[in-house]
Amino acid sequence: MEGLVILILMFAMLYFFMIRPENKRKKDAENLRNSLVVGDEVTSIGGITGTICAVKETTIVIESGADRVRIELAKWAVSTKNNKPAAQSK
Repeated sequence: MEGLVILILMFAMLYFFMIRPENKRKKDAENLRNSLVVGDEVTSIGGITGTICAVKETTIVIESGADRVRIELAKWAVSTKNNKPAAQSK
């Protein structure tokens, strides 16, 4: 009987420390990718940063760099949404 209780506790710990947090991270990433709008600054999983200029169903188009190069990325390739720096007044 003790062995069964220990086994159940081990599965509960596995769920609460590994499976549940991973599912939460996936859900948060999906919500981030679904909330992308034109004007957001994003970073891709490859490290490319830019401002979104078009949002399609499964892709986004970003402008990157001073030359305003446009790159089309899959939405799943977006890693983070960056906050725009506040305008500094002098």
